[in-house]
Amino acid sequence: MMTTYIIIFISASLISAFSQILLKKAALVTYSSWIYEYLNVRVISAYAIFFAATILTVYCYKVVPLSLGAMLEASGYVFVTILGRIMLKEKVSKRKIAGMALVIAGVMLVV
Repeated sequence: MMTTYIIIFISASLISAFSQILLKKAALVTYSSWIYEYLNVRVISAYAIFFAATILTVYCYKVVPLSLGAMLEASGYVFVTILGRIMLKEKVSKRKIAGMALVIAGVMLVV
């Protein structure tokens, strides 16, 4: 049963990473007014997606221990880096790869 919650937890981390990329894409656009900067489809969608990810995370904390949850949330750094590379064409340095390897190793060790 806990395995299901761990999968949901990691999925919530992925969803949260996607919302962060969506916010970054919105920030790269120049808007005519501050209202349009904050009230546009990308920003509102990103916050709605982030809210859903937060609800899933809180739901999973009913079963997943706090110490394990913190490790699983760290997987979000890996997801943001990968999605940034795919969606924003960002470069991934050797330091980022080493950091991601440490995060992945830590998550696998704890899980």
